[in-house]
Amino acid sequence: MQEVIDKYKNVIIQISTPFGNGTGFYIKEHNMIVTNEHVVQGNSEVVINGQLFPNVLSKVLYTDPHFDLALLNAPEELNLPEIQLAESDGWADGDKIIAIGHPYGLKFSATQGIISKAQRIQNGINYIQIDAAINPGNSGGPLVNEHGKVLGINTFIIKGGDNLGFSLPVECIEKSIADFKEFSDGKLSQKCSACSNVVNVDQVPDGHCMHCGQKISFPKTDDYKTHGSAELVEQILKEIGKDVRLARRGNNTWEVEQGSATIRITLVEQTGCIIGDAHLVRIPKKNIGAIYKYLLEENYSLEGFFFSINNQDIVLSFLIYEKYFNKESARPVIENLFTKADDYDDYLVENFGALWKKKED
Repeated sequence: MQEVIDKYKNVIIQISTPFGNGTGFYIKEHNMIVTNEHVVQGNSEVVINGQLFPNVLSKVLYTDPHFDLALLNAPEELNLPEIQLAESDGWADGDKIIAIGHPYGLKFSATQGIISKAQRIQNGINYIQIDAAINPGNSGGPLVNEHGKVLGINTFIIKGGDNLGFSLPVECIEKSIADFKEFSDGKLSQKCSACSNVVNVDQVPDGHCMHCGQKISFPKTDDYKTHGSAELVEQILKEIGKDVRLARRGNNTWEVEQGSATIRITLVEQTGCIIGDAHLVRIPKKNIGAIYKYLLEENYSLEGFFFSINNQDIVLSFLIYEKYFNKESARPVIENLFTKADDYDDYLVENFGALWKKKED
């Protein structure tokens, strides 16, 4: 099982949209990323990253609402391992399985279990019922057998159930890929939810399926609109040279890598606050008193920022109440956080022996 998990670390993709996070996986044979349609729903492009490549934008190529599947284009020159799809119905009740994904945005998690029922009909589709724990964020990840072959794609759970998870079997993935290749003409396409015909974006100029008249809409890159303080955050990020499309991490959250630091800006609507956190380095095992003294002295002299320690992480933060949040006052603070984060983590390592954070943190 450990060999299987290690094999999949480099093909599991984390997917982020302005509305949340999910999982996908790369199929080398087709040079595509497969995920659930509900992970990318309403987006023409999403942010993806993996063990072997940083955040990049990926276009949504095809959506199939019936099977809840989506196909994404893969980054150019992506050299990832090849994984195999299992034969259709090549599994049975009681078989050992592994569900792999990014639950709750945590990078790479694998849970083991068995197939509780090889065929469980839900909404007219045969799913594989499993007892391996899957959670929000696991959607779109692969269900893998003990031989390392993909049996299906983890799609949904029954809320309140005790490990009642359901995976769409592999033949549905293969059918969606075949439909896209045959009928899309290489253009953004989707399967009509009414007549199940595949139509591409050029075949619905009036917004209706050419076969049955069902209303169909294709998302555009500029469809996502922010308002109020969220719009102002994105304006400031653009002005200081950051790509907001790559920075979006769910609703009202933005994340940017700045040197070795990770900077997260969050609009907390419940409290009316905009919080910026730069996760720097970790406190060392030795010389802790000296580093505490330095951080406290900095807190005394800093204006608009403060240091804190979260477990072992040293975090540089700002907090602005929404009613005081305007471009004139907020832009210097946000811009300064990026500058200070890049400077402080180097300084803390060189002068106090602070520890660099591991990538997977």
